[in-house]
Amino acid sequence: MRVRCWVGGCYGRPLLLGRIVLSLLRRRVQVEQPHDHNDDHNDDHNDDHPQPHRHGHDGGHGHSHSHSHAAVDSADSERRVLWVMLMTGGFMIAEVVGGVVSGSLALLADAAHMLSDSAALLLAWLAFRVARRPASQSKSYGWHRVEVLAAFVNGLTLLVLAAWIFFEAAGRFFAPAPVQGDVMGVVAVLGLLVNVLAAWILHRGAHHDNLNMRAALLHVLGDLLGSVAAIVAAVVILLTGWMPIDPLLSVLVAVLVVRGGWDVVRRSGHILLEGTPEAVAPQEIRETLEHSVDGVVNVHHLHLWSLSSQRVLLTLHATVKPDVDHGAVLFKINQLLQHRFGISHATVQIEVAEHSCVNECCD
Repeated sequence: MRVRCWVGGCYGRPLLLGRIVLSLLRRRVQVEQPHDHNDDHNDDHNDDHPQPHRHGHDGGHGHSHSHSHAAVDSADSERRVLWVMLMTGGFMIAEVVGGVVSGSLALLADAAHMLSDSAALLLAWLAFRVARRPASQSKSYGWHRVEVLAAFVNGLTLLVLAAWIFFEAAGRFFAPAPVQGDVMGVVAVLGLLVNVLAAWILHRGAHHDNLNMRAALLHVLGDLLGSVAAIVAAVVILLTGWMPIDPLLSVLVAVLVVRGGWDVVRRSGHILLEGTPEAVAPQEIRETLEHSVDGVVNVHHLHLWSLSSQRVLLTLHATVKPDVDHGAVLFKINQLLQHRFGISHATVQIEVAEHSCVNECCD
């Protein structure tokens, strides 16, 4: 009777909640009909100027942007993170109670992870909202770096949490504590259902190049693995009574958490230090522009960095022959950067080659 009640009563409510959540998520924001991203846009997007604008100096100074659906993606990610935060925080309370009643370190570790996740997801949600704020005179690039900062903090919390699990598990190895396997198993199965639904919601967003979303998904996957470990430990305890399985599987989960947390810290730290984006090779950009754009003699002072995990910025100087159309060269450079390398925010300075240094420009 106890098993029938658990399956028929307790098991059905999370599924009903899941259906409600999924139906709400299907009410997607209506997006405009897609427009052609191959259209030419300059800084003020004026149709009267098909080519990027130029400034004085020795040649030209171009600056180009392209329209994208980044704002729509960000709103979708924000909504998904909010739903997962509410689900995780709500079940965390039940898991704390279950861990205390059963005496399971695996459940308490997973509950602590859920508590950390709730705070991390709240931070990620706030980061998405703050990043929507427009640029200002004091912050000309806007608030996009807030997302990277949130991911960095989330990664650090994962590492701290893993250290706590290691410490607690070491104590349990030397002094095993009794664990109620039946209570532990019921709570762990319910937690697994919640975490599977939360991971599905985040994964379905498909914005995995966003570090903030990646950090949130890793938090939830860590919870999911914690629930699986707790279920396995509960089965072993019920069948054999071997208590050390509880801290042993907790350590296994902690190792996986360390791996995911370190990856988020490494990648977000690289962006904060303005490192070159991993997916873009400066030498390849230089060679492509020098061989594919007529009139370009040399490309130098090329700098690449990321404003966020989805926004790559570039500046470069291009030395051109004196008899070429600077505007046409600038337009071609921006087209290549956008279509071949996905760089839509580039600042290009055109310089005229002197007769004495056509092939030895200032690198």
